[in-house]
Amino acid sequence: MPLSDKQRKFLRAHAHALNPVVRVASQGLKPTVLEEIELALNHHELIKVKVSAGEREARDALIAEICAHSGAELVQRIGHVAVLYRKNPEKTVIELPRG
Repeated sequence: MPLSDKQRKFLRAHAHALNPVVRVASQGLKPTVLEEIELALNHHELIKVKVSAGEREARDALIAEICAHSGAELVQRIGHVAVLYRKNPEKTVIELPRG
């Protein structure tokens, strides 16, 4: 289910104080990095990922690949940092406002 503008705004406000929990280096996405993103999303639901690829297109491609692999929604991207959200159906951590 895509996020509404109200929900994105709510998540951006929550993500403001967060530090990146996963860093993707210039070597790209390795299975261990994808596994770490999965674990972080399961535990926190809302995470920041720092992508250290050189060009903007390369960063966008890596972020799109992360979202496709993990099923997460891209909330926001500023520079090298992307904010991702995926609801944990077993243990909800963040209650989103209604759309």
